[in-house]
Amino acid sequence: MNTSQVKKVVIAGGGTAGWMAAAALSKLLGKNLDITLVESDEISTIGVGEATIPPLLTFHKLLGIKEQDFMLATQATFKLGIEFENWRNGQDKYIHSFGAVGRDCWACGFQHFWRKGHDLGISGDYGQYCLELEAAKANKFAHLKQPVVRYAYHINATLYAKFLRQFSEKLGVKRIEGKIEKIENNDHSGMIESLELASGQQIQGDLFIDCTGFRGLLIEQNLHAGYEDWSHWLPCDSAVAVQTKATSDPIPYTRSIAHKAGWQWRIPLQSRVGNGLVYCSRYYSEQQATQSLLENIDGDTLTDPLHIKFRTGQRRKHWSKNCVALGLSAGFIEPLESTSIHLIQRGILRLIQLFPTNGINAADSEEFNRQTNLETQSIRDFIILHYHVNERQDSRFWRYCRDMSIPDTLAHRIELFKEGGRFFHEGDELFGEFSWTQVMLGQGIMPRSYHPIVDLMSANELKAFLDNIRTPIKQALDAMPLHHQYIQRYCKTD
Repeated sequence: MNTSQVKKVVIAGGGTAGWMAAAALSKLLGKNLDITLVESDEISTIGVGEATIPPLLTFHKLLGIKEQDFMLATQATFKLGIEFENWRNGQDKYIHSFGAVGRDCWACGFQHFWRKGHDLGISGDYGQYCLELEAAKANKFAHLKQPVVRYAYHINATLYAKFLRQFSEKLGVKRIEGKIEKIENNDHSGMIESLELASGQQIQGDLFIDCTGFRGLLIEQNLHAGYEDWSHWLPCDSAVAVQTKATSDPIPYTRSIAHKAGWQWRIPLQSRVGNGLVYCSRYYSEQQATQSLLENIDGDTLTDPLHIKFRTGQRRKHWSKNCVALGLSAGFIEPLESTSIHLIQRGILRLIQLFPTNGINAADSEEFNRQTNLETQSIRDFIILHYHVNERQDSRFWRYCRDMSIPDTLAHRIELFKEGGRFFHEGDELFGEFSWTQVMLGQGIMPRSYHPIVDLMSANELKAFLDNIRTPIKQALDAMPLHHQYIQRYCKTD
């Protein structure tokens, strides 16, 4: 491998992935690096990934970004979770929230206490033991000192990239406008040495970050990293997106509405709503999908329908030689649980943790790929769960999803939960026990039993335990303002 020091970093492509990488590297390692970002105004970015998850707050804290500045710049609203409509049987609704649910003990999670209470008729709905979920249903939000509210954002992704560009350029990142025409590799090592633009300009570097989108211009077209296709488990391969004028106050959650061959998102920003339909082209034509979306939106359209084709999966190597892929270059898991920006963030922070200051070596890249693979597979399984566990009989798409084979890792988790409500967290995986439990229950999986430690409580003690969880939630909820009122005071855009 190349043991020369890494001093010049070249980011190929802008958009959310490119400018997130530029912002983090320039802020956290910038004094030791020469960072250049190359992007072309001729190449449009996807820019529809507008829903995020709570770890983005940590990313912003690392970069020293003030929340109100960010929200003003991106027309953002707050997000407490995702509401899933019609996913189980076509007549259902549940919310996967970001918050903790109830209180657990060393031996088992809260769902075991709730499960026994359900048998005894003394439990409320599982979500009633979560402040974030109850606040979402009530359209409320506030920053509280106690209990701390776990939240994320709905953002304008295009404006987010512009915000991070300004942030990065102030820290010395150089942006070069141009279209990449040729990639020069070292004859001996095979590593990338430079990018040649259409103008003839050459951009040399020691480490290259591929943010060129689905094309994977560096990681795939040049280095042939390979692609692991997951479309047999996640058959949706297309999307159509459109923006509309807001017709009501923004709600603090994303809506995910199941259709006959996919699902529709509704993401409320301060000034507009992002809408889209993710679908499988085997069961919906482009025309059918567009018509289905346009028939199920509120407000006048602000944009023409944007059509996107994709293939779910990931690169076999996210880091190959001296190139690291981020964003769509690294792979794609559909945006059902808003993980796209999170995977960009995790890739950036993982690169910083393993940054090859003293040269590119196999140990760093292999560890990067190992960690990325484990995390991405875990997210993949969580997404598959939503599709596979359904009772819908109204379309071939949903029957396929229910009858398809699934990864052994997911099958094991489903069986563990079915039998005894058990869940075990694996390493640094993103979604924990509360998330899996909310979706399992929401999709109709009721554990057959609960942990015997729960029986140490009498029925009266269990009722008091459950009531003592709900009481402070009700008190906090009563004190919270409506979501749109809070935004008006905190970060309203003109």
